[in-house]
Amino acid sequence: MTATTAPYAATPVRATRQPSARLRAWATRAPLLPALVFMIVVTQLPFVATLVISFFDWNSLYPQARHFAGLDNYRQVLTDADLRHSVWTTVLLTVAVVLVSLVLGLVLALLLNHRFRGRGLVRTLLIAPFLVVPVAAALLWKHVLYNPEYGLLNGLLHYVGGPQPDWISGTPLLAVEASLVWQWTPFMMLILLAGLQSRDPEQIEAARVDGANDWQVFRHITLPHLRRYLELGALLGSIYIVQNFDAVFTITSGGLGTANLPYTVYQSFYQAHENGLASAAGVLVVIGSIVIATFALRVVSSLFREEVSRA
Repeated sequence: MTATTAPYAATPVRATRQPSARLRAWATRAPLLPALVFMIVVTQLPFVATLVISFFDWNSLYPQARHFAGLDNYRQVLTDADLRHSVWTTVLLTVAVVLVSLVLGLVLALLLNHRFRGRGLVRTLLIAPFLVVPVAAALLWKHVLYNPEYGLLNGLLHYVGGPQPDWISGTPLLAVEASLVWQWTPFMMLILLAGLQSRDPEQIEAARVDGANDWQVFRHITLPHLRRYLELGALLGSIYIVQNFDAVFTITSGGLGTANLPYTVYQSFYQAHENGLASAAGVLVVIGSIVIATFALRVVSSLFREEVSRA
């Protein structure tokens, strides 16, 4: 006798479809699309238009004479004596302001890293110059400090019986650099102060126990630790100073050898009406800023990796 077993009826099971990973990724990014479209319209499309115009010999006073010029505008930017001088002025202005701001910012950061009464108030006052609108800061230095008749600097010199120089006419580039150093030193101070407060206190205490003095601790522990922060401050400061227009335009109006590349772009576009030449110079400024920003992003990424590894 053989037992037969009836086969179980196969009941179909409906599989619930899970959304694909690509669909979930698009759903996550969808709220960012309006901001992305706005950024592309506002920033990228004008840059593409500027790039196209830079290849044309285009004077807005003679629009019918417009023609394709290839790389002639870039060649003129790099070979013209005035434009080369503006490039050199831009480099000199950037290097001087960044280096002096870093040194002063490091000194102030070292002072603020110690505890003393009123440290919060002092820190707030030192940060204040960075919060001033750039044009307002340039006007402040031009009229309140540099004016030869009623300026504060000449007033102090008159009080002690000193000379009464015309600061802007006598030292025009130094006058622009001083105003930018005053404005950017607080930014460097904040970055370096954050670096000082991220030091390992046990490492410093061990160095003290081994007999290291303040200079040795600064040279062998603090300064190597601040290397990344110094690089970050220098790169971020360079990105701004390379593109600076406010101080040059407000204090000297680009005269007396202070015309940097952004001011030359303004001069070529609004005064000479050379749209193609101004666009080529502007593209070079953007390329230089992108190169500096790339190094800045790498430094920021390395700082983040170091913080994660410590955690």
